[in-house]
Amino acid sequence: VHLQSIKSGNNFVPMSARFFKGLSTFLLYISISFTESASSASIDVLNMIDQKDNELAILDGEQEPYVSVKEVSKLFTDRLPFENAARQKIVLYIGNQRVKISKSSSFLVIDAQVFQMSKHAIGKYDEIYVPAESFFSILKQSILPGLDYDAAKRLLSLNLIEFNINGVAIEQKSNGTILRVNTSRQFSDGDISSFVNNNGWFYLTIREGIIDTSMIKKTDIRGLVTKVTSNQFDESAQLAFRLRSDIIGHEVYQSSDPNAIVITLRTPFKKLASHIKDMKDRWRLDTVVLDAGHGGKDPGTIGRKGTTEKDIVLDITKRVGSFLEKNTHINVVYTREEDVFIPVWKRTKIANESNGKLFVSIHVNSNPNRSVRGFETYLLKPGKTDDAIEVASRENAVIRLEEGKARKKYNAMTGENLIMATMAQSMFMKESEDLAAYIQEELDPLLDSPNRGLKQSGFYVLIGASMPNVLVEAGFISNPNEERKLKSVAYRKKVAKGIYSG
Repeated sequence: VHLQSIKSGNNFVPMSARFFKGLSTFLLYISISFTESASSASIDVLNMIDQKDNELAILDGEQEPYVSVKEVSKLFTDRLPFENAARQKIVLYIGNQRVKISKSSSFLVIDAQVFQMSKHAIGKYDEIYVPAESFFSILKQSILPGLDYDAAKRLLSLNLIEFNINGVAIEQKSNGTILRVNTSRQFSDGDISSFVNNNGWFYLTIREGIIDTSMIKKTDIRGLVTKVTSNQFDESAQLAFRLRSDIIGHEVYQSSDPNAIVITLRTPFKKLASHIKDMKDRWRLDTVVLDAGHGGKDPGTIGRKGTTEKDIVLDITKRVGSFLEKNTHINVVYTREEDVFIPVWKRTKIANESNGKLFVSIHVNSNPNRSVRGFETYLLKPGKTDDAIEVASRENAVIRLEEGKARKKYNAMTGENLIMATMAQSMFMKESEDLAAYIQEELDPLLDSPNRGLKQSGFYVLIGASMPNVLVEAGFISNPNEERKLKSVAYRKKVAKGIYSG
């Protein structure tokens, strides 16, 4: 066979031989590099239950380790996950629990309880990948207490550990409240400590306690307690109860049939008619629902510089919530805390299910006339002016992105139907008017922009909110000067401060 040759110094080397020698060297280099990369791009799994070691491959190209949901499932169960390719969702079955994960979402659901990961899930290679550290942390606190992940060492350890704190039951009495912390074992008295701080929180710390946080989240809130949270530490567990009012004392003891830690919180005995107490509870300002308009596939209005309404109002909304959380005892509920699409009907549903006492929806405005500027606050009533009707029409256009049934429901919300919806909320109208006036009054000295006052129109997002509710238009993003201001952190902080103060 004739081989072409090339001259190399004084020697002639057959081209085919040189080519194949180079190719072999290159393939050997690739093989070694791939082996080294594969060994480093994985998480070691130490299964101390059946004494088996394993590895979880890590998704390439991400700043932090991402792991395949299906591969994680194989570590805990032989049952195959359920996959819905059309909706880009996957459901894992771990023990008696179902873990639902969606592509491009940072939220996951474990038996109706919602948890949030540090970053959103990623769809790649026909699989869904999740950020390892936060995903394993959620599994540990909710389903698998024997799961430990060392991010520095990239080591995942599995051990057979069961929860021993399995939920809280609250019982209201005429002169106080009884808390029953259900446990699977007895704890020594020295392992249990409790105290009340000056901010109205009661803390219970249990040495060697392991909390089933998914059950704690299902606690039926009542009596003196307005909120229950939990923290799992390496050697102890802590439950925190936010109290509605001061107590004159408390006692802690254990019962053995069934196992439970029982706490009595005593208040001065008062003979008050039950309906009076119910009315006080109903009107106590303990929960405010903040609604950042638009989000996800709905950008809202867009400024000339590309500024989107959804981003501006999300930042303002979070700042309002931060002011409330730092300076009051009010519980803050957000309809969205990240860039996701929330249907209009679901926003007021969140507010009602949270027993919200105020609902504030935050937006920015737009107008074909770019010289128009200023801030205004709206009430739910049929619009009186062309401007008000136009603003509501633009904000309501979001329903085009919703599913068919929701669109049909809101398409019928005009004329007489809108008046009926307004009448259904008439009991909150005076409070809504006062709230809108207070917000405008507080924003006025803070913003170098015209105060356009209180207005009314038929905003769909306010329909169905069983509480005083308003919609704030914080400025005109169509105005170049106001767009520039709204892009400023300092200005958005002023807007948030005004809404909070109102």
